[in-house]
Amino acid sequence: MRKGSKTNSARALRRRMTDAERRIWYFLRGRQLADFKFRRQHPIGPYVVDFVCLAHKLVIELDGSQHADAANDRRRDAFLQREGYRVLRFWNNEALSHTAAVCESILRTALAPPSPRRVRGQAEGC
Repeated sequence: MRKGSKTNSARALRRRMTDAERRIWYFLRGRQLADFKFRRQHPIGPYVVDFVCLAHKLVIELDGSQHADAANDRRRDAFLQREGYRVLRFWNNEALSHTAAVCESILRTALAPPSPRRVRGQAEGC
């Protein structure tokens, strides 16, 4: 892969955010969530993650139906975990329907001491 191609891909993805990504970004941007700085569509190694808080090594991924039991996601999560990141995943419909619960789950995970593992986000009341 050419140098800079992931950066170019990330830029393109920022311009084409899904509705779920837009909704969650509204609450993560500008240090609105407990002063945590998140980046969107950020390259990490060979991947571009939806959101990341670099200081707390926390990756947030929003998944559509194409991600149901995807082997690529497992490889991606394993790579990110080897790099020391915690990966928190939510379904797009969960991010749209239960935004406050998703943000609360993100906040709880960001505040918790790091223990690298793959986590499927659980919004209470779903």
